[in-house]
Amino acid sequence: MNFALCNEVLAPLPFPEQCALAQRLGYSGLELAPFTVVEDPLTWREPQARALARIAADHGLRITGLHWLLVKPEGLSITHPDAAVRARTLAFMQHLCECCAALGGEYLVHGSPQQRLVHEGDRHAQALARATECWAAVADTAQRCGVTYCIEPLSPDQTPIVNTLAQAVAILEAVRHPHLKTMLDTSSAGLAESLALPALIDQWFPTGWVHHVQVNDPNRQGPGQGDMAFAPILAALRRQRYAGPIAVEPFVYVPDGPGCAARAIGYLQGLSEQAS
Repeated sequence: MNFALCNEVLAPLPFPEQCALAQRLGYSGLELAPFTVVEDPLTWREPQARALARIAADHGLRITGLHWLLVKPEGLSITHPDAAVRARTLAFMQHLCECCAALGGEYLVHGSPQQRLVHEGDRHAQALARATECWAAVADTAQRCGVTYCIEPLSPDQTPIVNTLAQAVAILEAVRHPHLKTMLDTSSAGLAESLALPALIDQWFPTGWVHHVQVNDPNRQGPGQGDMAFAPILAALRRQRYAGPIAVEPFVYVPDGPGCAARAIGYLQGLSEQAS
């Protein structure tokens, strides 16, 4: 199994040092949060993206994809009642597809819970329809760029818009675009899904709608730092022949970012070796 690290875990370090440390720890790639590598992601251009990809490659890593897409610039939303706000947000999503391709990345993970809320005076159905419209529109750009755009189900404490794989797949089945998929975040799934995660994987991965995996504990620490058992999860992924990167995405770093990254990869590689 190949494990990537979400780079914000090491964000205080300069990017070359992030790459060097991730490689030493045993990660094969980095999944980038745009706001951690460029002050204003709107200004991100192909030469800058290619330069980051070269730095990663010089350290034996690849950029696997992007996540935390809409944190910066401020004021973005795919559910806002103002069509101009949504149009600006969609244009930025399309821009990030181009950046992801220039990085050599394969996918974009659309989490960004604060940018997909139900606004005051709105109904849930209205907000969901607006979000779906944005996701359907960005899929064409993703296809042109050769990347896959993934809707991330997030737990209800973060957003009311798309909390489960079933809800995400309902959107995908309505849109029917080959470059619009969903993904599994084990922390949110552990909080929002009714099935245990191995059963959830066995149910949804054969459909072809699930493109990517992020691993973290429901307590928001790294895998192995909470109560979630990851051995059955990895076994289910292996059973379903998942071959993509498994991205480590903790939000609470114990004892700190580097320590959390080190503990996570040691734990996951140990489980992977036991299963092989």
